Amino acid sequence: MAAFNRILLCYDGTREGQHALKDGAALAQELKAETHVLCVLNNSAWVQGADITSAIPVDLVTESAKSLLEEGLNKLTARGIRAIGHFAIGDPLDQIPFFANRLGVDMVIVGHRRASRLARWWSGSRNDGLLLDRVGCSVLVTVGPASDVQAAVAGTSSVDETSPSIEHS
Repeated sequence: MAAFNRILLCYDGTREGQHALKDGAALAQELKAETHVLCVLNNSAWVQGADITSAIPVDLVTESAKSLLEEGLNKLTARGIRAIGHFAIGDPLDQIPFFANRLGVDMVIVGHRRASRLARWWSGSRNDGLLLDRVGCSVLVTVGPASDVQAAVAGTSSVDETSPSIEHS
């Protein structure tokens, strides 16, 4: 088994990001790994020219994303983990591999949000394997508790799928 000395935790405040942070923190503690946290502000809505984004000040969105990064770092600090934070603006499928390669990490940890085939088709998401193809390290994909997985498989959800939730543990 490869040694995982340097880990990149991808955190965005969503339920899936919360799981990735929690699972990644446990792994980082166990392995005593150098830990990095990456928060990516996805600018795809701006690139696509969505009208709604013009009504939201960019500074406000950027500060909100930076506060999410700070939140993640604080959660790790509370667990006794010293982590280095990184913030980026762009497509996560571009930024995560960029930081993984630049930092020379051994593992990237991301959360996974289950979606139905219709939801994937509707969103145009056809990039499922791209992260794995773009990094030269292991990728750990976390999923939520069994109740979240069972609801997703059944096609139901107790979570509003249109807006990300932020949980504090």
